[in-house]
Amino acid sequence: MTVTLRGLLLLVAVYLALTANLQPSNIVLGLLLAAGIMLLLRPESRDQSWPLSLSGIMALLRYILVLVYDLVVSGIEVARLVLNPDLPLKQGTIAIPTTCSTEASQALSAHAITLTPGELVVEMDELGTMYTHVLDTSHAEEDAIQAQEMRDQMLGKITP
Repeated sequence: MTVTLRGLLLLVAVYLALTANLQPSNIVLGLLLAAGIMLLLRPESRDQSWPLSLSGIMALLRYILVLVYDLVVSGIEVARLVLNPDLPLKQGTIAIPTTCSTEASQALSAHAITLTPGELVVEMDELGTMYTHVLDTSHAEEDAIQAQEMRDQMLGKITP
């Protein structure tokens, strides 16, 4: 019960901080919203143990750094392609296989690809192969498969 009460109070505090309104009616509304969220999520029925080991935390930090790096490099590459007067696009769809064992890691991997400028996961089959539209297919398949292998390795430690 204390975990639920602590979670409820935390949600109310976040709500009040975001609304910056301490009127009694807003506090009551915050309590009702927090209670509704707590009923939907039911945190008392979930395992409250810390899911990541030290290697998992290091993999998460590395994953975030690699993602930021990919976003910056891909953004520059897409800008270079688009600003070129000849517009040298060789767009197409490539298949990127994955060895991710959980749906969460497959979703995180697809999300990372879709966030990257110039790439968009358009479909994923039941085996986890991601069909991805890219702006430049000239060397995208080899690079994408290498990047996916690295993501699979990191996500395997993050989402056991």
